[in-house]
Parts: sequence; structure tokens; C-alpha cells
Amino acid sequence: MFPKEFLWGGATASAQYEGGFDEGGRGKSQLDFIDFISVEKRIGNQCTDDVSWERYKTIRENESEYNLPYRRGADFYHHYKEDIKLMAEMGFKVFRMSISWARLYPTGEEETPNPEGLKFYHDVFDELHKYGIEPLVTMIHYENPVHLTEKFNGWESQKMISYFVKYTKTLIDEYKDKVKYWITFNEINATLCTPFVSSGMFVEKSQKNKLSCEYQALHHQLIASALTVKYAHETAPQCMIGAMIARLECYAETCKPTDVLANMIDDQINLSFFDIMARGSYPKFLLNYFRDNDIIIDFVDNYEQILKEGTVDYLAFSYYMSYVVSAEPGKAEAPGNLVKSLVNPYLKQTEWGWGIDPIGLRITLNRIYDKYQLPLFIVENGLGAKDVLEEDGSVHDTYRIDYLREHIKAMDKAIDDGVELLGYTSWGCVDLCSASFADMTKRYGYIYVDADDYGNGTYNRYKKDSYYWYKKVIESNGKDLD
Repeated sequence: MFPKEFLWGGATASAQYEGGFDEGGRGKSQLDFIDFISVEKRIGNQCTDDVSWERYKTIRENESEYNLPYRRGADFYHHYKEDIKLMAEMGFKVFRMSISWARLYPTGEEETPNPEGLKFYHDVFDELHKYGIEPLVTMIHYENPVHLTEKFNGWESQKMISYFVKYTKTLIDEYKDKVKYWITFNEINATLCTPFVSSGMFVEKSQKNKLSCEYQALHHQLIASALTVKYAHETAPQCMIGAMIARLECYAETCKPTDVLANMIDDQINLSFFDIMARGSYPKFLLNYFRDNDIIIDFVDNYEQILKEGTVDYLAFSYYMSYVVSAEPGKAEAPGNLVKSLVNPYLKQTEWGWGIDPIGLRITLNRIYDKYQLPLFIVENGLGAKDVLEEDGSVHDTYRIDYLREHIKAMDKAIDDGVELLGYTSWGCVDLCSASFADMTKRYGYIYVDADDYGNGTYNRYKKDSYYWYKKVIESNGKDLD
């Protein structure tokens, strides 16, 4: 059922993949100050994105004493030709990547972009087009110039809007003839659980309560996105520009009406960002949620018109797992939170406790398409696992093939249901730093990168079994899944 023009490919992010943090005139992002925490030193389920202002200052003042993996990534900066050739051999139709804002505007406040940064991405796009691969570019994938974090507390400040729009106008003006598909913000809703990573801000430095601070930052991002979309439509009508969220398909724990209601609210919050970016207005239920939870937003002047004039062309999302929602005291969790603790007893789980739910992908594709009637794009999906590089250079990752096969089958069924699906870019097609712990231990790729959590290794590339399997999938346009 996959359409002939279906876009098969893979996805990465500059902070987790690119490296070359101190080359080509690049500035630093806030993610350059996330340190790797070994398994032995983790407290409970602590993630590396839980960065407080005090911890940030400590790392900032003692950089040489910390292991900062995002600065290395998988060294795409020096391996981009090799990696793109490997993608081409797999048959990629599209490659999702992001631009490092700090590589073009090192502090964010420069009047003109860094020429070396502009050239690097021109070279990458030219290399992709050499093999007939379409770039799918995320304008910002959690990566803000750290100077803006320190000076304005990141996206809590309205001043971020003008700096971001200056940057995105540069992207459109510079690359509109080389990039057809754009996404403004990666997983824009992630600010609700990782404000430092997603918005480059410290909630504890705000004068607002936690939810007000987070939704204030989100409001500024939504305005910046709408202004960018409007500019793209006016100056590059040949391009398609989309919105992206981290999609959580949730199930009520029981059929008790209170659980079903709690699940409905969670779903509304998760999709509210599509409401705003696709329909151009804040939905009533979200404004009610603000009212009922003491969430105070300082709305930007003329924000209603800005949102109306900057609606997107398609909807993109990441999908890894599904969750369970309960209204019961002691089990209830904040709506919109991207990590929930209740376990679905009907699903198998990954090593990291993520429920594997391909049927949930079919459900979510139908649910989103039924609601918005816009083309959809799955831009992240995949299995993180501890891969083993054998002595002969092989990696036998049948577990990843099994995961991907079932999710592609679910996509096929959703297309048959009537869903308009543009493409599929599985996450971390080349091994990169995982966002959970900024580590290389948790791998997603078809291509193994010989590097460990501390930057040791040759950084040589090796094809996994999944590489050859995905090549067959693309060649057959999704028919050969064996």
C-alpha cells in the first residue's frame, strides 16, 4: 500500500550526531554542557537532561573535568561524505537532519551568519543531492546558543523570538533551493518535561511557577514557528514546512469513566500543539487548563493573527512507545508529560522499559489524520539497544529488525485505512548519542559507530544486519519485510 513516492530514510540531530563543536567558527549550545553520568553514579532513573542552574554553573566553570558527549556526537562533521554514501547504498529517499543554530550564529546575537557554517551545510546538501536524497531539515532540535540561555534564560524571554526568526529567515533564504522539507521545532511539547534541553532555560530562575514558565516558553516558540512558516510560504512556496511533536498514544488504565476522562485530557494536551500550529489558535480546553492550574501566560501582541497566518503544511511526530493513564491518586501524572511510569501488562518492553506497541502507531496515525486531515510524516521511530560489534565487523541486531518490521506493517495498515503518510525516517540511522543519558551504549542505527561513552574508539562505521534488511525494505517499497 505504500505510495510510489513514499520517502524512506533515517533521522539524526546535530547536537547528538554532528560533532566538530569547536571547528568552523561554531559557538556552544546549552547541550554542550550536558555531562555523561555512568550507570554506577545515576540516582534512580536520573537522566542527563535533568540539569539545574547550580549543576550547569559547576560544569561551565570546570568544563575540562567533565565528559561532555554532545560535543563529539558521532563526528558527522568529518564523516558526512562517508555516511551519506552509506545511506545512498541503503537506498534512502530522504535524510532528516538538523542545523546547529550556534554554527551559523555562535552567540545568537550576531547580525550576519558565520560563512563557514553556511558552507558546511551547503556541502552536506550538495552531497545528499548527488545521490538523489532529499534533505528534511529541522531548524532547531533542542539546540540553542548557550549565550541566549545565560543572558535571557532561553525561551522564557520574548526576545528569543526575533533572534530565532532572524536565524530561520537565513535558513530559508540560503537553502530554499536545496531543501524542500522543513520542520520548525523538534518535539516542541518536550519543554513540559525537559525545559533545559528543549528551551534552554532554568525553571528555578523564573519568577513564574513551573507550568507558567514552561507554557510561556512554549508560547514564544509557537509564535516564532508561525512567523517562520509565514515567511517560508511567502518566499519559498515550493517548500513544505511542518510542525512536530513527541506523540504519546495513551490508554486508560481501566474503563472507569474517571480514567477515561484523564486519558482524554492527556491526549488533548499532547495534541494541543498541533491544534495551534495546524489550525492557528489556542483550543478552548487548553485555555481552561491554564485557568484551572494557575498558568499565567504573557501573550505576545497580536498573537492570534500571527498564529492564524502561520499554519503548517504537514504534521510530523516521533513515536517510540505508548503509555497508560490513571486518575487514581498516587498514580495520576501530569498531562503532557512525556515519560509516564505505569506499565502496560499487555506489551513487551525494551531494556529501558519502553513498551513496544506497533498497533499504537496505527491508532495514532488514524487519530491524528482523522482530526486534522493534513499529510503526516513519521520522523522518529526505532529501538534503542546495546549492540555488540563482532570481531568480523558484523552486528547481529535481529531485535531491531523485529521492532521495525512490526511498525512498518502498522504504517502499511494505516495507509490502507486512508491515512496520507509522506514518509518514514527511523531514528538514529547512524549510531549517535542517545538523549536519555548522552551515551553511545544505547544505539538505534543501521550503521554502527565504533565509539564508546567516553569518546574512545576509531569512529569507523560498520553495517549492521538491519542495514541490509532496511535496504530490502526500501528497494521493495515496503513489500519485502522478511
